[in-house]
Amino acid sequence: MSTEIKPGRVTEPHQGAGTRTTHPAPNFWASVWLVSTREIISRLRSKAFLISTGILLLIAVGSVVAGGIMSANPSTTSVAVVGTAGAVVGESAGLTTVSADDVAAAEALVRDGTVEAAVVPDDSRLGVSVIALDSPPSAVMNALSVSPSVELLEPAEQGGFLVYIVALGFGLVFFMSALTFGSTIAQSVVEEKQTRVVEILMSAIPVRALLAGKVVGNSIMALGQIVVIALLVGIGMAVTGQRVLLADLGPAIGWFAVFFAFGFVMIAALFAATASMVSRQEDVGSTTAPVTYLVMIPYFLVIFFNDNPLVMAIMSYVPFSAPVGMPVRIFLGSAEWWEPVLALVILAVTTAGVIVLGSRIYRNSLLRMGGRVTIKQALRG
Repeated sequence: MSTEIKPGRVTEPHQGAGTRTTHPAPNFWASVWLVSTREIISRLRSKAFLISTGILLLIAVGSVVAGGIMSANPSTTSVAVVGTAGAVVGESAGLTTVSADDVAAAEALVRDGTVEAAVVPDDSRLGVSVIALDSPPSAVMNALSVSPSVELLEPAEQGGFLVYIVALGFGLVFFMSALTFGSTIAQSVVEEKQTRVVEILMSAIPVRALLAGKVVGNSIMALGQIVVIALLVGIGMAVTGQRVLLADLGPAIGWFAVFFAFGFVMIAALFAATASMVSRQEDVGSTTAPVTYLVMIPYFLVIFFNDNPLVMAIMSYVPFSAPVGMPVRIFLGSAEWWEPVLALVILAVTTAGVIVLGSRIYRNSLLRMGGRVTIKQALRG
């Protein structure tokens, strides 16, 4: 059974007199900023946050370095050349040329696996184009001094090791960031409630400002973490010469940051709301478990279904998995230009609704001490 405590008004004694004076309370946005600043400073002083951020950065840098090492492999790549295209290939490091009489002969060499790609003359400004079997030949494109267009004879369907790695990367970053900061919000809410600090806070600032400050502060830190990872990945790819992959991955990373910003606000509001329903740290795990599952589901879906177009399409529109599903589809090129916009609108509307619902649960549960507050009690007030 839970009991509700109504906070009183906090005043301070006036120096040199027996009277007590009250300082004017800050307005709503000033209160939000105060709480946000407190959350940010607290995260920066947290060893758990610094360690988790370090792990994510190491994973990001390690994956880029590994890709750079693989792309810089000294083993040569065989390419077929036709006529004047041989002059463009020239002495390109890492390429071994095989002469072909015409374009048809070069295509035959590509199809039977004798060469990885063919460089043939065309009427473009560069004077050459590349022919490959099912995917753009990154090794060939990086070795050439020009960037010709690529024609695929048998375009591959969704799948492949590269797609798996990219999908795993988006899923892992979203999973670790959302779970780390979400759990931090939940623990902070219960700690303030258990120690009765929340009663003092609520006597000075509105409940909505307290919730908004926690969500905004942790969202800034989480998004900042994502931006740093994206910058490291982009700089690392540029330095290691992975220009083709960076060009393909760049738009997906940009959309991931946008979707993550909205998705994390939604997750953060849910973590704060569910955590406010209990008064002990021991009960946090059970009450926030449904929210944790919502964070875990997209991660496992991209691991097992990254090559399934239907599952990925559904994921890209479901609000809880859109921050992972849509960027993967953008990387694959299977999403139309309007699909990310529509998915983002759905996510934004859902986030607004979750904030309203979470704010009600948070406000009605925060001062109820003792037993766990039920959903019915939290919504009824």
